[in-house]
Amino acid sequence: MSGCCAPPGCTDFFDEDAARRDARRYRRKGLDRTAQRIVDFLAARGLQGGTVLEIGGGVGAIQIELLRAGAERTVGAEISPAYDEEARALLREARLEERAERRLANVAEHPEAVEPADTVVMHRVVCCYPDAETLVGAAAGRARSRLVLSFPRERALTRLGIRLLNRVMRLRGSDFRAYVHPVGTIVGAARARGLEPVLEHRGFVWQVAAFERPTA
Repeated sequence: MSGCCAPPGCTDFFDEDAARRDARRYRRKGLDRTAQRIVDFLAARGLQGGTVLEIGGGVGAIQIELLRAGAERTVGAEISPAYDEEARALLREARLEERAERRLANVAEHPEAVEPADTVVMHRVVCCYPDAETLVGAAAGRARSRLVLSFPRERALTRLGIRLLNRVMRLRGSDFRAYVHPVGTIVGAARARGLEPVLEHRGFVWQVAAFERPTA
């Protein structure tokens, strides 16, 4: 996440080079394992006719796969303009550009910048934002039915990896920092907006959590 009202250093980390690498990787290999788990979960839950908001979706690979799985429309909210060119190219190649929209917006600070959607997705985004409670709360507030997100597992090995990354960023003169936020903070922020946990999957590095709004 970077760009307008971005946390410090994000434009150094999420730039055009990163966008080209991500698009090239998606064309060659498809989604990474964690992103595929998110798509599979949502496809099994039912996407037909629904809308999706992805916050910090980069080149929009998850959005493309969710459209293919039955979602009617997606909106990608980014605070980095660096991804737009590659994202639009991928949508054209998939012939899905009429069903997808991109917005330049920091949803954590301005949730009103995007309309609510049936499903909200955040893949590897929470770790790039210093205030997890605000970000997750804003995302949950935009979710009519469910919120699905991935974030680093709260464990010693992950914390070590993040510390090493931050040290490298510091040595390079970048202000970008990554974070391992407490799971309790993430879950609490979603629950405070009326969502309840329905999935918890812990991978080696990444954890996937899903929340749904209880039906009456």
